[in-house]
Amino acid sequence: MASVLITGANKGLGLETARQLVRAGHTVWLGSRDEDRGLSAASEAGARFVQLDVTSDESVAAAVKTVEQLDVLVNNAGIAPEWTESGVVGADAVTADLMRETFEVNLFGLVRVLHAFLPLLERSAAPVVVNVSSRLASLATAAAGSGYPGVAYPVSKAAVNMVTLQYAKAFPRMRINAVEPGFTATDLNRGSGRQTVEQGAEIIVRMAQIGPDGPTGGYFDAQGPLPW
Repeated sequence: MASVLITGANKGLGLETARQLVRAGHTVWLGSRDEDRGLSAASEAGARFVQLDVTSDESVAAAVKTVEQLDVLVNNAGIAPEWTESGVVGADAVTADLMRETFEVNLFGLVRVLHAFLPLLERSAAPVVVNVSSRLASLATAAAGSGYPGVAYPVSKAAVNMVTLQYAKAFPRMRINAVEPGFTATDLNRGSGRQTVEQGAEIIVRMAQIGPDGPTGGYFDAQGPLPW
């Protein structure tokens, strides 16, 4: 059984992923920026809590010392501040500040965590990284006309896809993939998603448990590979 760390896991897809992986027999570290919420979520899921703010070097460094051993890293933490009460901020209103806020968690936070935990992953006999992306990150989907007007979130996830590819090439012994959980009802989209967290977590859980002969450098949803 593997030692797994999930970022942004005190609710939504992260929490459900923790539940399913604990049920599968893995040791799961539930990462959460908020200590009270994280402790409560970890208790509910049967996981171990680690305080983890992906935007803080100090917090991430402390988490590395707490976890000590890691086989699977699930980079789940993400935000979509372009979703507002009045609708999604589109290209006519997006600002550099909104882009920066989004990238700070979705991309820079992911890289910060991945960089910090690489030494632990390299010690594992079967290291796995799952980067939670989105179908909106697909250039092919955007070119075909997805109908989604936002800019900051899709661009940040497209960058996550490229990070996935580059790390997969750099660390061929690791299985490093991006996944699209589907339009899931979470706080990220103000509960507007069309599927449950149980359904959305399925591809994350599946890719977290692949073996050394599994795919790497891929981009998947529950049905299979996605176009870049």
